[in-house]
Amino acid sequence: MERIMRRISVVLLLVALSFVGSIPAQAQIFTGPNSARQAEKAGKKQQKAQAKAARKQQKAMAKSEKAQRKAFKRSQRHA
Repeated sequence: MERIMRRISVVLLLVALSFVGSIPAQAQIFTGPNSARQAEKAGKKQQKAQAKAARKQQKAMAKSEKAQRKAFKRSQRHA
């Protein structure tokens, strides 16, 4: 049963990572004297958004694994 839960969590993680990877990066072309600065700011903003999405996904995975462990323990007690 524990192997099945691990496989499920691995599959969920792979699905989540493929979803995060499929989000298109917004290519922005800036012109003018502040173009490098604007591009740098946009890059940092995108990195921050990706990090936030990754943290959110990790939290969701941990919550899911905890629920699975709890359900498994319940099933073992009542078996």
